[in-house]
Amino acid sequence: MALGVITGSGTYSLPGFDGGSAEPVATEWGEALVSTGRFAGVDVLHVSRHGEGHVRLSNHVTHRANLAALKELGATGAIAVTVCGAVDPGVELGSLVCFDDLHFLANRLADGSLCTFYDTPGDVRRGHWIYEDPYSPPLRAALLDGAREAGVTIRDGGCYGHVDGPRFNTKAEIRGLAAAGVTAVSQTAGPETVLAGEAQLPFALVGYATDYANGVQKEPTPVATLLELIAASTDVFSKLLRAAMPRVDEAALAPAGIVYRFHDA
Repeated sequence: MALGVITGSGTYSLPGFDGGSAEPVATEWGEALVSTGRFAGVDVLHVSRHGEGHVRLSNHVTHRANLAALKELGATGAIAVTVCGAVDPGVELGSLVCFDDLHFLANRLADGSLCTFYDTPGDVRRGHWIYEDPYSPPLRAALLDGAREAGVTIRDGGCYGHVDGPRFNTKAEIRGLAAAGVTAVSQTAGPETVLAGEAQLPFALVGYATDYANGVQKEPTPVATLLELIAASTDVFSKLLRAAMPRVDEAALAPAGIVYRFHDA
């Protein structure tokens, strides 16, 4: 039994992780690189979305392989972290958001295909993911309690907005997302959320605000500030996860909603 951890820009490894280097895991959706070990006294399966040196941009991330590998290796749940651009001007840079909702209207992977494991007619696994809340309450509770213990600022709740990269967004696009109630945006966690749901893998997502999205403030966030905060995020995420992961009650974890499979009808 292990927890999956997915990290992104700036956090290519977990400080204090006791385990081996990333090893290839073959899946139906291609190869994923997963590190197996211990972190904060917990068995962990770690995936670095972008890889050391950021070799994969957001449009190169192999989401289906990553989530399939975690499921196949026996993860009981997964926590993902992402640096993000604040759409809500009330979000302080350098603070965390523990998301409880998702805005991902396109529902597509970077290659333009629909974001689903079920792309073959007649596949016995095919189904509709039906849910109210996409993120796991027990995982969110552990993250919020862990943040308090670690002394890091975190917002309880917010809508994660997935945007396609690798470019950043225009002011007009951000205005539309703000009108939809989006709190912060990044370019990778929409597919992770959906695929975890289809895989019936309890999932939680935390963002760290590194900049204000275009048009949120009168003046844009300097690129130097963005880069400084991306670098700082590694320590903040490490503190959070170190405090939160031992608090996860794996026995309480349950999938978000159901996948209605037609062969069961």
